[in-house]
Amino acid sequence: MAKTAKATKAVVKTEQVNPYEAMLERFNKAADILKIDERARKILSRPERIVRVNLPVVMDDGSTEVFEAYRVIHSTALGPSKGGIRYSMMVNEDEVMALAAWMTWKCAAVSIPYGGAKGGIKCEPRALSEGEKERLTRAYTAAMANVFGPDSDIPAPDMGTDDRVMAWIVDEYSKLNGNKFIPGVVTGKPLELGGSKGRKEATGRSVMLTTLLALKELLGENPEGLTVAVQGFGNVGSIAAKLLSQRGLKVVAISDRTGGYYNEHGILINQAILYRDQNDGVLEGFKGGEKISNKELLELNVDILIPAAVENVITKENAPHIKARLIVEGANGPTTPQADEILEDKGVWVIPDIIANAGGVTASYFEWVQNRRGHYYTEAEVNDRIDQIIKEAFERMLHKAFRHKVSLRLGAYLSAVERVAKGLELLGKF
Repeated sequence: MAKTAKATKAVVKTEQVNPYEAMLERFNKAADILKIDERARKILSRPERIVRVNLPVVMDDGSTEVFEAYRVIHSTALGPSKGGIRYSMMVNEDEVMALAAWMTWKCAAVSIPYGGAKGGIKCEPRALSEGEKERLTRAYTAAMANVFGPDSDIPAPDMGTDDRVMAWIVDEYSKLNGNKFIPGVVTGKPLELGGSKGRKEATGRSVMLTTLLALKELLGENPEGLTVAVQGFGNVGSIAAKLLSQRGLKVVAISDRTGGYYNEHGILINQAILYRDQNDGVLEGFKGGEKISNKELLELNVDILIPAAVENVITKENAPHIKARLIVEGANGPTTPQADEILEDKGVWVIPDIIANAGGVTASYFEWVQNRRGHYYTEAEVNDRIDQIIKEAFERMLHKAFRHKVSLRLGAYLSAVERVAKGLELLGKF
C-alpha cells in the first residue's frame, strides 16, 4: 500500500454532534431490532441519577475557585455502576451522560456484572498544582460520599486523572466511613493500595487484541508490515501503538493535542513514549517524524486507524476522505452516526469502542474482585482473563452483526442492550 503524509485538505466546517443524542440513536436502532418493550426503552433512554455539584476549593494563592462537577449513573440493572472520572475543560452534562450510557453498554457487551456511570469535573488539570488537585479531588469525594461505594458506584481514572487521584479518593472515602480502609471503592489504584497488575495496559491491550482479531476474522490478513495511524498518544494510544509494533505492524503516525508526526519507515514507539514522559506529557517538538495535523493524520493512506483521543473526531466531513480499511476505536464515541453510515458504505470495518477499549473496565472488574477476595493475581493471569473475555465479546458482536446483517457497532449494541433489557425484566416492574 502506498504511504504518504499528504492528506485531503482539511475541511473548516465541523459536524456538531450531541454525544448523548448519538448514543440514543444507536440504542434506538438496537431496541427496534430487538423489539424490547416500551418500559425498558423508556428506562434505558434516561440516566437513573444525575448528581451535579459546585465545589469550592481554596487555591494555593489563598483565593477560592468554584468547580462544576458531575456524577451520572445511567443504569444499575446488572450490578453496581462503574465508570471513570475525567478532569477536563470539555466536561459538561451531555458528555458525562453519554459516557455513562456507553459504560452500561460496554460492561454488558463484555458480560461483566456492572452497570454504567461516569464522572467529571470541569477544570484544566495541567493548570492545577498537586495540592490544588488533591483538594479538588477530596471535595468531589466528600460531595459524592453517598453515591460512591464498592457495592453501589465504583469510579476509575479517565482523561486528566490517574492512580494518584484514585488514592486520594480511597483515603477520603475511607475517612468518611469510620476510617475503615475501603480500597474497593475505586479501581485503577496504585499497586501498593490494592491496585491490579496489568490494569494500566489493559485498555491499550484490548485495542491491540481486537485489531488482530479483526485482521484475522474480517480481512484475512497477516499483521506483519501493515501500517497504523494512532490519534491520541495518552495511556491508551501509546500502549496500543507499542503492543501493535511488537507484533509486527508498522505505526507510521502518532499525535496528541499538540499535533501529529508521520514517518513512512515507522515511528520508534518506545522513543516517542520516553520523549513524551520527559516533555511534560506531550509530543510537541518530537523529532521522530514529519509534523502533520491531527486532521491530516485521520486521512492518511494507512491500513488501520486508531482514534484514541476524544469523541466526535470522525465526522461526515472527513469520513469520505478516510483511507484506512479498518478503524479500531480506542476512545469513547470517536465516530458520529452520520460518519458511521459513510464508512459502512465505503466498506470500512469499524470495531466499536464498547468492544475495542473494553479491556480497561474488564481489568477494573478483576481489581474489584481481588480487593473483595483479598487475593491478587499475577499480571499473566490478569492478561489471560482479559483476553478471553474480549475474544468472547468480539465473537458475540460478529454473531449478532452477521445474523441481523448490520454493522459491527450495531451488533455490539444488540448484544449489550439485549442483556440489560433482560436484567430489567428479571428485576421486576416495581
